[in-house]
Amino acid sequence: MITLCRAVVLALVGLVFASGVATAKPDRYDHWARTSGTVLASWYNPQTGLYNTTNWWNAANAFNAEIDLSRQQRLDIGARHAAITYERNIEGGFFNSYYDDEGWWALAWINAYDLTKDNRYLTVARSVFGDMTTGWDEVCGGGIWWSKERTYKNAIPNELFISVAARLAARTKGTASKEYLDWARKGWKWFAASGMINSAGLVNDGLDDSCKNNGRPTWTYNQGVILGALTDLAALTRDPELLQTAHRIANAAITTIVYPNGILREPCEPAICGADGPQFKGVFMRNLGYLNKFSPRPRYADFIRLNATSIWEHNRNSANQLGLVWTGPFDSADAARQSSAQDALNAAAAL
Repeated sequence: MITLCRAVVLALVGLVFASGVATAKPDRYDHWARTSGTVLASWYNPQTGLYNTTNWWNAANAFNAEIDLSRQQRLDIGARHAAITYERNIEGGFFNSYYDDEGWWALAWINAYDLTKDNRYLTVARSVFGDMTTGWDEVCGGGIWWSKERTYKNAIPNELFISVAARLAARTKGTASKEYLDWARKGWKWFAASGMINSAGLVNDGLDDSCKNNGRPTWTYNQGVILGALTDLAALTRDPELLQTAHRIANAAITTIVYPNGILREPCEPAICGADGPQFKGVFMRNLGYLNKFSPRPRYADFIRLNATSIWEHNRNSANQLGLVWTGPFDSADAARQSSAQDALNAAAAL
């Protein structure tokens, strides 16, 4: 009788109730995250310390997803890959011509430091942030440029700038900590006044030649990175307005940039989103989960579980590879698509 009852209970909790949020047994998100992580790791190339099928900045995000998975599931892959990636690429200092690319790597190395407590990783993040500060000038009243060619001031490098500064401030002592916090505050003050946050509460891509909101797409990662940045800045300053702004952006995103069934949608979908677009949604889910951990909302948890379930049930092939459109059907596989979905599965497993 006990065995039969338990079987009935397990069958019931495997169902999806009317809201569309999964009520499966608690460990299924862990299982999905671990299974997806195994697939993601198959693209890791120990000769380069990067991931086959992705570009430079995507690799930083794939690396970040593996670190999160390793922390949650107590795996050693994140620490092993961190050591390899560092050795294979430290000669270049993780610098390049794009300040946003540098920001992704800085965040990844801060995450690697949190996992391993290896000071080399925090040192490289500080070095990268130092290079990012050279992109700041007073064109449009402040902010950093997208690239070192200085042709475009936009959201993503500045969101990353605030996020990296805040995280370094929290992991540094004394005068250096204050300097990082000052940069984070300065970055946010400029960003908040820049006009890139539109009347709907969403972040457009950037500024035009007259330093006005250019009305370009509200990419999901532009909504995501600022959630993490504001969460960290709020933790440092105890300013409630920062969290209020984060919640306003988060709620606008999960009700606006979605398919009719509530699944996150990139503005470029369902068309092919190039090499960059497939990465974006995972960045949002990672940071929504981060905000939810600091300032929980049942609505966020439901959204995360709903998306993770849709990914696994409708956007997966027989090899457990995960595609671009989270409503399905599966389109194709690469490390950007997989690591983006991995972020969503990690967020669900962390709840």
